[in-house]
Amino acid sequence: MSDLKEQTCEACSADAPQVTEDEKAELLKSIPDWEVVELDGEEQLRRVFKFRNFVQAQAFTNKVADLAEAENHHPAILLEWGKTTVRWWTHKIGGLHKNDFVMAARTDDAYQNMQ
Repeated sequence: MSDLKEQTCEACSADAPQVTEDEKAELLKSIPDWEVVELDGEEQLRRVFKFRNFVQAQAFTNKVADLAEAENHHPAILLEWGKTTVRWWTHKIGGLHKNDFVMAARTDDAYQNMQ
């Protein structure tokens, strides 16, 4: 599989398929620091990013927001002192699509570029 963060997000409609269990297992290999969680009956990708202070966490939150806006694919972001929690899932399909894994990989890349 090519580098996940370099892949393109696809336009997603309400009838787009969620990733299969096999696809999910394969895609998770590219983003090992993320976990699959279920909230309100929907699977989501979640990762907590740690920082030295609020300002760094806020700067990262803004980077993730910019990535999201560029793809018109928006996560849940929780900004706290010294950490940012990001959750990706596809609202239209009520679960995980390949786009979520692509965006998680891009989020990881943004974090690495801040270190």
